[in-house]
Amino acid sequence: MITTITRKNMVTIPAEIGRRLGIKPGYRLDWQPVEGKEEILVRVIPDRSELARRLLGAGRQFAPERDAVAELIQERAAED
Repeated sequence: MITTITRKNMVTIPAEIGRRLGIKPGYRLDWQPVEGKEEILVRVIPDRSELARRLLGAGRQFAPERDAVAELIQERAAED
C-alpha cells in the first residue's frame, strides 16, 4: 500500500493495516531506518493499558498452582 507524506511529515496508516495490526489511538510507532537500504522498519507500540492487559495472568504458565495475589497479601499482613 502506498501513502503520501504531508507537508508536516504526517502519514496516514491505511485502514486495512490498522485493522490487521490492531492499531488504535494512543498507540505509538517506532520508526527505524534499515542500514544500507532506502527502507524503514516500523514497529507498533501499544499504549500502557494494552500492554498491561497482555501481561494479565502471564505468570500462570510458570506456576499455575500458585496464587501470587494471595501470597502477596499474606506477606503484607505478616509485615504489619
